[in-house]
Amino acid sequence: MSKNLHPTMDPTKMGVGRSIAVLTSGGDAQGMNAAVRATVRVGLYTGAKVYFVHEGYQGLVDGGENIRPATWESVSMMLQLGGTVIGSARCKDFRTREGRMKAAQNLVKLGITNLCVIGGDGSLTGANQFRTEWSGLLVDLVRAGKITEEEAKKSSHLNIVGMVGSIDNDFCGTDMTIGTDSALHRIIEVVDAITTTAQRSEYNLPHHVRSGWRKCMLFKVSHQRTFILEVMGRHCGYLALVTALACGADWVFIPEMPPDDGWEDHLCRRLTNQRARGSRLNVIIVAEGAMSREGKPITSDQIKKLVTDRLGFDTRTTVLGHVQRGGTPSAFDRILGSRMGVEAVMALMEATPDTPACVVSLSGNQAVRLPLMECVQVTKDVTAAMAEGRFEDAIKLRGKSFENNWNTYKLLAHINPPDVKSNINVAIMNIGAPCAGMNAAVRAAVRMGIIQGHTMLAVHDGFDGLAQGQIEPITWTTVSGWTGKGGSVLGTKRTLPAKMLEEISQNIAKFNIHALVIIGGFEAYVGGLELVQAREKYEEMCIPMVVIPATVSNNVPGSDFSIGADTALNTITSTCDRIKQSAAGTKRRVFIVETMGGYCGYLATMAGLAAGADAAYIFEEKFNIKDLEVNVGHLLEKMKTTVKRGLILRNENSNANYTTDFIFNLYSEEGKGIFDCRKNVLGHMQQGGTPTPFDRNFGTKMGAKSVLWLTEKLKECYRHGRIFANTPDSACVLGMRKRALTFQPLAELKEDTDFEHRIPKTQWWLKIRPIMKILAKYNIKLDTSEHADMEHVIKKRSPLGK
Repeated sequence: MSKNLHPTMDPTKMGVGRSIAVLTSGGDAQGMNAAVRATVRVGLYTGAKVYFVHEGYQGLVDGGENIRPATWESVSMMLQLGGTVIGSARCKDFRTREGRMKAAQNLVKLGITNLCVIGGDGSLTGANQFRTEWSGLLVDLVRAGKITEEEAKKSSHLNIVGMVGSIDNDFCGTDMTIGTDSALHRIIEVVDAITTTAQRSEYNLPHHVRSGWRKCMLFKVSHQRTFILEVMGRHCGYLALVTALACGADWVFIPEMPPDDGWEDHLCRRLTNQRARGSRLNVIIVAEGAMSREGKPITSDQIKKLVTDRLGFDTRTTVLGHVQRGGTPSAFDRILGSRMGVEAVMALMEATPDTPACVVSLSGNQAVRLPLMECVQVTKDVTAAMAEGRFEDAIKLRGKSFENNWNTYKLLAHINPPDVKSNINVAIMNIGAPCAGMNAAVRAAVRMGIIQGHTMLAVHDGFDGLAQGQIEPITWTTVSGWTGKGGSVLGTKRTLPAKMLEEISQNIAKFNIHALVIIGGFEAYVGGLELVQAREKYEEMCIPMVVIPATVSNNVPGSDFSIGADTALNTITSTCDRIKQSAAGTKRRVFIVETMGGYCGYLATMAGLAAGADAAYIFEEKFNIKDLEVNVGHLLEKMKTTVKRGLILRNENSNANYTTDFIFNLYSEEGKGIFDCRKNVLGHMQQGGTPTPFDRNFGTKMGAKSVLWLTEKLKECYRHGRIFANTPDSACVLGMRKRALTFQPLAELKEDTDFEHRIPKTQWWLKIRPIMKILAKYNIKLDTSEHADMEHVIKKRSPLGK
């Protein structure tokens, strides 16, 4: 981040006298509407005129009614719609110079010199070519008498900013493209639906039933199935790869890394081995562009024939096709589109004739600007690397996120334990309230531990279970199918260890536990701290420990994201969609919705951005009766427009006196005769459900990384034939900070922790709150003193991805 050259510039005056056009091009993707909405509203906020270009580049060439002014109300109720409301079309005309001349003429006549393009690499390359030719096009138009010299002078240069909308996530330079997360939601819904018939977990059965159940399995071979799922991705295997990670697939075929020669034997061997271990289900994921090392296509039908002919397995094939583009956008895509739209407008407003065309990208949780043609070039380099058989290079060029996903998948997909055991016992436990994604983290940790040669131990019911000896070995097959399970299979409690330290130390010794993985929320962090503090008295506590944040509240210090928060956010967002829809016919109605989160306002804020709320009350941003009065006044004015409904979110602990009931009663009283009110308390539904693709993938990577780190720490702490770890850096929180997964000592995070309110003192998402207010048409000042510098693709590598 760098200081703006004009830190005193009023952001509401930045666009005065300027015009912005926004278009969507190429294949549609969920979340494009959020980007269009944000571009329009922030553009209007800066004082600029904003135009819709309908039907993509074709509309730009045809002009007329295809280029229309956009208003605040015209982008209302767009957030929850899939596809693109302003339309998209493939355009042959724009590929010709004559077509681009027509497009330039249409823009010049309307005084538009800022273009925001939402599309794939082809659309963005076309935009850059248009910008490069702009001066020459104007000369030709003046010469042909189509525009005047004065008009050409006023439109002397064209600024272009791109946002990548593509469900394939095939554009290099960004962790995620708009639409990818929503496509993964559709795919995982299908995976869950087709695999539930074959799944059965012995771990959910009582101890005495398990052995008999295993014997029964021998007679259930006819009900076992192999599922082959073909997903989109002609040139990019991202959807296939993340789907494989998120559902624990046995095999994945992606174009960037074709299987080795003789893969047919290897695949059949792996499927047979899985069956021999008692697995009832095999899943194979195929990207539509999958190919062999010789460049020949590998199809789902070809794989089905192989498995059926060689193994005689009952095999089913599902080709998903365009269902992946459909449906409502996920919360992530709405927030991504909204944030990118804001950054795109700011980039246009700050651009000079010398500024290269840029694309707004996501790096970790940071919005960054990258030179458009650098990104396009690297994307082309991937295709060239695949064509030349340089597959390792292709994986690397896709970025660190893709590479990490691939490496994690390779490690976890098949069992390759070392011949020599490590004689290390690693215990895993869940602490605090259950949340979606906990089980994915447990599964990854267990399997990574087994790969390292460790014996993995499951601790049931949190610190209570550790104190009472509810500890048993957990195996590779035990955790099969866990990535898609909500809640906590191990069982979890909120109890802290302080009063049970004696019993806990005895059981650490009794079960010979050498390292501890603690997966949970704020209690997991505090509990880990208590164990560290007890090291002075109990030598048994001198073992390496790692805390993995997992809570819907997203309030664990040391991490920008917690496992489970994305699932809760989607639950809130989809509920708000339904609530808003119920008011569409009724009109003049305001909904007050209470969300979870303890004292942390993450869920209320992000759901407010994703659902298009008029306000979100949180503990971190103090509010008083005057603020409530302003919000009521805002809604009274809104009811005079065509948008006659309101949505207010309130975090459960935002204020002890201004309760949900109080706010409901206040709004009801003040809105009499203008609008009526309804209230919803969402409650524990926010903790339930199956985990989203993000939480499955994030949990998987966190679980795997935690055990690899513990393995290294154990080597460092091995002294005189035993483990002894008492340094601060031997007990850490594994968290996502900006652009990196990092390990931070529990003790060091104390300074950044508000223990009374169970939240970190600094929270990155608070900077996003002004965006929500601007998109809701509040007259506030957006801080432009800091903005994203133009970066370079080669330097931008992030570990998160989805």
